[in-house]
Amino acid sequence: MHDDRSLVEARLRRVLDERIRPAVYPESVPLDVAVWHAPGEPVPVAEGLAADPRPIEVGARWGAPWGTSWFRVTGTVPEAWAGRTVEALLDLGFDENMPGFQCEGLVYRPDGTPVKGLNPRNQWVRVGAPVAGGEEVRLHVEAASNPVVFGHHPFRPTPLGDKETAGSEPQYTLARMDLAVLDETVWELVLDLEVLGELMAELPVESPRRWEILRAVDKALDAVDLQDVNSTAARARSLLTGVLGAPAAPSAHRISAVGHAHIDSAWLWPLRETVRKVARTTASMTALLEAEPDFVFAMSQAQQWAWVKEHRPEVWARVKRAVADGRFVPAGGMWVESDTNMPGSEAMARQFVHGKRFFLDEFGIENDEAWLPDTFGFAAGLPQIIRAAGSTRLLTQKISWSRTNRFPHHTFLWEGIDGSRVFTHFPPVDTYNCAMHGSEIAHAARNFRDKGVARHSLAPTGWGDGGGGTTREMVAKAARLRDLEGSARVAWETPRAFFDRAEAEYPEPPVWVGELYLELHRATLTSQAKTKQGNRRGEHLLREAELWAATAAVRTGFAYPYEELDRIWKTVLLHQFHDILPGSSIAWVHREARATYERIAAELDGIVEGAQRALAGEGTTPLAFNAAPHPRSGVPAGGAATPADAGRGTAPTPRAGGGHVLDNGLLRVEIDGRGLVVSAYDVGAGRETVAPGRAANLLQLHADLPNRWDAWDVDEFYRNTVTDLTDAEAVTAGEDGASVRVVRAFGASRVTQVLTLPAGERRLVVDTEVDWHETEKFLKLAFPLDVHAERYASETQFGHFHRPTHTNTSWEAAKFEACNHRFVHVAEPGWGVALVNDSTYGHDVTRTVRTGGDRGTTTTVRVSLLRAPRFPDPETDQGVHRFRHALVPGADIGDAVREGWRINLPERHLTGAGEVAPLVTVDEDAVVVTAVKLADDGSGDVVVRFHEAHGGRARATLTPGFAVAGVTVTDLLERPLSDTPAPERDGERITVRLRPFELATLRLRRA
Repeated sequence: MHDDRSLVEARLRRVLDERIRPAVYPESVPLDVAVWHAPGEPVPVAEGLAADPRPIEVGARWGAPWGTSWFRVTGTVPEAWAGRTVEALLDLGFDENMPGFQCEGLVYRPDGTPVKGLNPRNQWVRVGAPVAGGEEVRLHVEAASNPVVFGHHPFRPTPLGDKETAGSEPQYTLARMDLAVLDETVWELVLDLEVLGELMAELPVESPRRWEILRAVDKALDAVDLQDVNSTAARARSLLTGVLGAPAAPSAHRISAVGHAHIDSAWLWPLRETVRKVARTTASMTALLEAEPDFVFAMSQAQQWAWVKEHRPEVWARVKRAVADGRFVPAGGMWVESDTNMPGSEAMARQFVHGKRFFLDEFGIENDEAWLPDTFGFAAGLPQIIRAAGSTRLLTQKISWSRTNRFPHHTFLWEGIDGSRVFTHFPPVDTYNCAMHGSEIAHAARNFRDKGVARHSLAPTGWGDGGGGTTREMVAKAARLRDLEGSARVAWETPRAFFDRAEAEYPEPPVWVGELYLELHRATLTSQAKTKQGNRRGEHLLREAELWAATAAVRTGFAYPYEELDRIWKTVLLHQFHDILPGSSIAWVHREARATYERIAAELDGIVEGAQRALAGEGTTPLAFNAAPHPRSGVPAGGAATPADAGRGTAPTPRAGGGHVLDNGLLRVEIDGRGLVVSAYDVGAGRETVAPGRAANLLQLHADLPNRWDAWDVDEFYRNTVTDLTDAEAVTAGEDGASVRVVRAFGASRVTQVLTLPAGERRLVVDTEVDWHETEKFLKLAFPLDVHAERYASETQFGHFHRPTHTNTSWEAAKFEACNHRFVHVAEPGWGVALVNDSTYGHDVTRTVRTGGDRGTTTTVRVSLLRAPRFPDPETDQGVHRFRHALVPGADIGDAVREGWRINLPERHLTGAGEVAPLVTVDEDAVVVTAVKLADDGSGDVVVRFHEAHGGRARATLTPGFAVAGVTVTDLLERPLSDTPAPERDGERITVRLRPFELATLRLRRA
């Protein structure tokens, strides 16, 4: 037989595009359209419906950037259409290739009832099936003219990312606004041919099945009268029933399709627009659930559910009914799909506390899975947090984006720093926006790394990022793929049902230990510095507010601010979403975030001050309140006392050859005439910190234009060019007489540093102020250390994690930029150095062997201060920034932990009646208390959360400063753990025993 395969395949493409798809709607009449443009921010639905619109014609321009326009469409169903299916086709000017990234709409009936969302792949609204003819049609569309920020030329700087700079030029051209007859037979034929054509393209050319489909398609196309598609579509479909009815092989891969719309809580749109995106999507999905009995839809992010409840009660009522039916499924059990690298220990725990509690309170449903398809890598402390929240499973897709190494598993056990394991699945479909396209289904089956021992994978199906969700076309394709020869089998299932199947068939999956590092998007650890600083400050202020409010409530009857703390926690958690905290959102998002952080900081400061005033009482005794989990300056952890010496800095003396010396008897620091630290001598150890011939406190500037994903990425070639900023305008004694001040200028920017050596302490504090006006540059602060280390420790949630300093393998080389929380620690046996920070996350650690002299090893730690990408915010980080770091020579891991807390929680000073004892004390430095609070249920119980922080076994005595009637071990949600016995007690003293990095929560019932 002659090979006519290419001929038939080309025929299929053209006939589908030019003849069959246009015949889906064979008859149409125009609708009358009028529009009212809201003058500012979105208005309530009632106001939009009541507005007086003006006529607008198809072809007219509409929609200023970030505007809202209310369209009213009216018309009459022709009498001749009686008995047929009729739909309104409402095209606001969509580009079908950009669902979720441009204009969208929510359709309402005149009484305000929401119908469904409109987006580029979902432009229809059902009028009747069948119609009687003569019906009056009246619909209202709340249309958002969101501009295209991420367009056909991505990563180009644009002013459209903020309404303050976007201008008022109309963004869209009103397209089709018609009533039309839907020919359901032709629509079904389109889906038949699409599924078969897509499957055929994925089969081997030599496969008999491919040729069988080719011949059937060829005959079906012969049966279509191209001048009268509608009357011949049924005959064409009949010729495809054989190939569509052939069952899949028994060994075929199984795909659990889950309806999905991963909606970024903010990204290329502001938070307020996400509220509407969620409403549009949930309206569409509840309507689709009513029409498609097999369909199942899952939605994560309790915050987004809460938005629907608050802002769209009519849609919320439909959502609640669908949840009760078991087909609209709460997923993930987190407040938002957060970043997991940068949130602190308590914040990561509270993501699950607030997320799971919302779904429990609203629906009585407990999530067993964490659902994070798009998060940019996963910290090594996360498995323990997931388990402590009562969950056991994790789903993500993002690791497939790694650019260097291919992850070896799709289903596996992920083990965290404490030994906790969670059953984890990476969907081999490699997208969280699966559209049921044949190439996606075939890729999932081919790509699945666990063949032979497992055969199930999951496919999150629907348009996401900007929302939209699953379409009826996707559902129709899935129905054809349920049992089709040559394809994987597809069935709609809930996440729980998938995980149950996957665990049952794969009882002993492989284990991956440590962080799940994404080999991409490394610059998100640095972009938008003020957002990151706001998050860090908010986390520590919340710790203080809970600690002092709880102490004051127990001691003085102070009114514990339950509602205020709940609201502020949720605000901080929302801003940890994986495009806000990572700095990858538009300018509008980060402008609002900065204002939000300032507002909540002021509110939390007020709570702290009120509680401390209640504790201090009236008097003139100077008091220092220490919220850190370790004693310092004579002040116990979590307590208040008359302060010892406040720790004034050491006065500088002249240095031979220029510069200054700071010497407090413990540490001798030499700062040369360039303002660089050329020596940091640990007197007690007789040990130099700075590598020979090198200088620390060295600012380094790199060119930084990644190949793509500007705010997200830093590509390794940035290291190829570097400028050491060694020229100083001034190196002088500080005005306080107890520091050294260094001023530098470079490019259009200026840096002022103040170096302080506190009396009686072995740490050099470096305060850096940068007036930053560079673009596409990366600013680092380097500390070359005379330490021989093959690995180093960086803090993560509830512990720390080791990474290699070498690059033996491609996996190690790929980690050229990594995350830490409050500290990085580099050590050789018997001596180490900690570098602690108050607000930075990104860093790199490299090692070199010196070629001359002692041939020793130099380990260089560099903290990442600032970047200057131009997309999606062209003014990223322009302006003044302040950072604080401390270099701690002679530090062991315990010193690193303690100094990390110290720099983030400065003492607070006020006067009062006298000493205030801590509410809770722990007698072991390795046991770090991360939270002291009153129980969320309002019972008055005191909740204490703590963990082992040094990486070893710990036995400690926890002593409450109040009478205790009972002690219960709980999960993160403060529920008793039935399989965990209560700790030993001796009066009020409680003995706790912890494994390395083990996290524990105790609930103390007050007598």
